[in-house]
Amino acid sequence: MIYSIVKFGDPVLEKQAEPVTSFDDELKKLVEDMFESMYAAHGVGLAAPQIGISKRLAVIDVTFKEDPEAKLVLANPEIVHTEGRHTQNEGCLSIPDFRESVTRPKKVTIRAQDINGKIYEKTGEELLARAFLHETDHLNGKLYISHLSALKRDLIKRKIRKLMKAGEW
Repeated sequence: MIYSIVKFGDPVLEKQAEPVTSFDDELKKLVEDMFESMYAAHGVGLAAPQIGISKRLAVIDVTFKEDPEAKLVLANPEIVHTEGRHTQNEGCLSIPDFRESVTRPKKVTIRAQDINGKIYEKTGEELLARAFLHETDHLNGKLYISHLSALKRDLIKRKIRKLMKAGEW
């Protein structure tokens, strides 16, 4: 099942998500649906709040289906280590058509649980590191625009409010 992506302005995107406590068939189906929804929206990462579900769950595939081994499930992820700096254009499925240059750590290690609840650690660099941080931010009720200057952030919010008034958001 392909879920609709929740857009900026929906309160679910701005609150701390609830921990995943049950690693059952329902969760497996949700993860499958999240990958399907992410691919349909042409994303490389998707957090549960982005489909309106307040759970600390995200899926990532920075290869976009090219390498099935690259598919990652992050349940209850935590950032355990970061190093370096890397600036790159960043976008978000919940803020479509907006991209901005964001500086984030270049190398990131996360600790998370997989689809079966098994705890693992994984280190990623550049795009994967950015995806770890971006999706974890979603689970903490933050969007990438919170890493922008107040001026750029306000400009984007103003444009979105204009689109909302016009019924185009």
